[in-house]
Amino acid sequence: MAAGLDFGTSGARLCVIDRRQRCLFESSIRYPQAREQGCGDWEQALFELLGSMPPALRTRLDALSLCATSGSVLWAGRDLRPRGPVLMYCEHREADFPSDHPGPLDGLARLAWLWNQQGGGAALHDAMALHQADWLFARLRAGGLAQGGISDWHNALKSGADPARCAWSEVAKAQAFATRLPRIVAPGSRLGRVDPWLARHLGLPPALRLVAGTTDANAAFLASGADRLGLGLSSLGSTLVLKLLSPRRIDVARHGVYSHRFGALWLVSGASRAGGAVLRANFDDARLRELSARIDPERDSPLDLLPLPGVGERFPHADPAMLPRLEPRPADDVQYLHGLLQGLARIEAAGYARLAELGAPSPAEVLSSGGGAGNSAWSRLRERALGLPVRAARQTEAAFGAARLALLGTAAFPSRPP
Repeated sequence: MAAGLDFGTSGARLCVIDRRQRCLFESSIRYPQAREQGCGDWEQALFELLGSMPPALRTRLDALSLCATSGSVLWAGRDLRPRGPVLMYCEHREADFPSDHPGPLDGLARLAWLWNQQGGGAALHDAMALHQADWLFARLRAGGLAQGGISDWHNALKSGADPARCAWSEVAKAQAFATRLPRIVAPGSRLGRVDPWLARHLGLPPALRLVAGTTDANAAFLASGADRLGLGLSSLGSTLVLKLLSPRRIDVARHGVYSHRFGALWLVSGASRAGGAVLRANFDDARLRELSARIDPERDSPLDLLPLPGVGERFPHADPAMLPRLEPRPADDVQYLHGLLQGLARIEAAGYARLAELGAPSPAEVLSSGGGAGNSAWSRLRERALGLPVRAARQTEAAFGAARLALLGTAAFPSRPP
């Protein structure tokens, strides 16, 4: 059996699966303050979730992996104590990096900001740069940080990892703290065994294998079943995120497109700022269900709405000055929701068209995850805009994807190009 843990924005989840990838147990916990997380919150959630497993499952675990929010970083000593605050992925920090770098550098910007704020090398002489997942694995692993930090190349991408070379990029190596960056390994590779004291304390098998993890978004992709060319995955959460496998790497910063290495293939991603946040700003869940049931998705809305939450868009059209179009608002809420959903469907269609224009395969089918995946009216509007079949993903929980990664290791990723 294998366990997967997902440390997200508002809380953490656990999923245990058997060798046939059937879910045997799930549990979750919410953080007291989602936007102000610290290592103490993560440790408490980790212990509570592992302790929530029935003893009959806990003692039979073979492997464990986890995923966490990409770009959430901190500095910590070899004693695992943080040297300063955690900077979450949603906290923006500026840094001066080359504009032609192929991928995003949000994580590196946060590490550089923390380094300078804490006084640099003099104050952080015993500290190491870590991502959220790195710290959690160090807390679980025998030896902790005694041999230094370890990160997977998915979590390290936004801190300047070069997944093509499985090493730090020249931009990362040029930083004053380059020697403090963690060692990079492949997601799914073995990290060692669980800490013996922790195994005794939580009733875990002493031989429990720890398997290098991934980001929460990539774990959700692993959970979805969109594991071959021709399948796209649209995450319909507070924002709209598109992902699909490609035989070639695509990194175009001006369009907000970047790629994670996925075995022999590349997982190409783009994220619009539009999404469910605009819907929830106007309607609660019950009202959304009621209104959606009254929409005729075979008809086009006469409204031309662009449901952005504020000024600026990053994908599929990168324009920091782009204005939302949320008016005119008809008196009938059914008509208004119809227009908003159709506007989101158009953004999704334009997103996949942009990825294809940049060299990614055009999907033959789109899977859906996130809170909007169960909205049948929206799904039909999306099918009409895309000209493709749309169906809900078989699994939507990132914890399930992390459990698959623990079970399969590097075999969770495609082993050869098409």
